[in-house]
Amino acid sequence: MATNVGGRRLVVGLYVGIVCFTGVAGYLAAGVVTEIESPKLLFLIPFPATRLGLAAYGALTIALVLGVLLIAVTVVADRVDEAAPGDTAADDTGSELKTAASERETAPATDNRNPGSADDADR
Repeated sequence: MATNVGGRRLVVGLYVGIVCFTGVAGYLAAGVVTEIESPKLLFLIPFPATRLGLAAYGALTIALVLGVLLIAVTVVADRVDEAAPGDTAADDTGSELKTAASERETAPATDNRNPGSADDADR
């Protein structure tokens, strides 16, 4: 079953859905719990302890945390997509090992016999 939803579109859709869900959860939590202290976004910006205040606090907190992670993943994914195979130092080391192994395989076989052995006298 093929769909037209691409990877980025799916991730952004999930991001928006999670942020909206968190806002609704904050709104509902303020209606159920009676004594709530006013939350502070990043320990700096106070929000009122009302339904809308907690909804905004929850949505903004999750949007900020997930947004930073989403941007980081996007930047890394773009850099990985742009990198050509063999650009890393680890690949260089592996190619040096492969080169050394292929040189050993193509080198002529050496005579491991003792030079003064009885086999040399027969020649």
